Amino acid sequence: MKIHFTIDKTHKGLIAKKSILKNYKNYSPQNSQVIVVVGGDGFMLESLKKYQRYKKPFYGMNRGSFGFLMNKYKTKKIIKSIIKAKPVTISALQMNVLTKNNIKKKAISINEVSLLRQSRQTASLKIMNKKKIIIRKLICDGVLVSSPAGSTAYNLSVHGPILPLYSKRLAITPISPFRPRRWKGKIVTSSSVIKIQNLDTRKRPISAVADNIEVRNIKYVTIRENSLIKFKLLYDKSNNLIKKIKLEGFKKR
Repeated sequence: MKIHFTIDKTHKGLIAKKSILKNYKNYSPQNSQVIVVVGGDGFMLESLKKYQRYKKPFYGMNRGSFGFLMNKYKTKKIIKSIIKAKPVTISALQMNVLTKNNIKKKAISINEVSLLRQSRQTASLKIMNKKKIIIRKLICDGVLVSSPAGSTAYNLSVHGPILPLYSKRLAITPISPFRPRRWKGKIVTSSSVIKIQNLDTRKRPISAVADNIEVRNIKYVTIRENSLIKFKLLYDKSNNLIKKIKLEGFKKR
C-alpha cells in the first residue's frame, strides 16, 4: 500500500515522524492510495482542505489532545489497520462573504462557520434561510452554523444540538444571545442556504470564521452545504465516528 504521511510539527509529531518514517516509505500525495494524518483534530482539518484536490481517503492517528476525528496512534501494523478501517463520508460547508468594503471572499469548513463580534459591542444580526426570515434581529456575541460532523465541537460547547452524522441537517446556534435571550437556535435541512447579515457594520463589526480561516468586517455571509466537496475518513471498528457522535449525547455537559 502506498501511503502519504503528513505529520504535525509539534514535539509529539516530530517523535512520531522519526519512528514512522524509519519503517514506512512516504509517497507523494498524488501517487499514494491513502493519506495518513498524524496530529490532532485541528491538524486533521487543515490536512483535509490541503489535500482535498487529490481525492484520497484520510486515516488519522492522534498525536494531539482529544482527537475526536482521529484513530489511536500506532507505529506497527498501520497498513493492516487501514485495510480493516470503515469509511465515513462527510461534506464541507461553503462560506461566501461580502465585507463592508464590498470585497468578496470564500472558504470551506468541515466543522462550522462562526460569526463573532470584533469589539466590546454585541453583534446585531439578521438570519435568513433563502427568502424566509429565521430571526429578524439577534443581539448576541455571535452565531454559528454547524455540520453534523462538527456538531460535537464548538457547537456543543455553546449548547447547540448534536446532529446524527447522516441526518442531512445543519444547526444554527447563537453564542451568548442577549435579545431574544431565550432563543436556542434552529435546526434546518442540509439543502438550506443561510444568510446572516450584519445590521450595523459601522458600530458593531463582526468577523466570519470557517474552521481556521477568518474574514473580518463582514457585511453578510451565506453558508450552505457543498455536496460536491466530500471527504472520506477511515476509522478503526472500535473508533467509529458515528459511534463517537452518539456517545457525546450521553455524556454529562
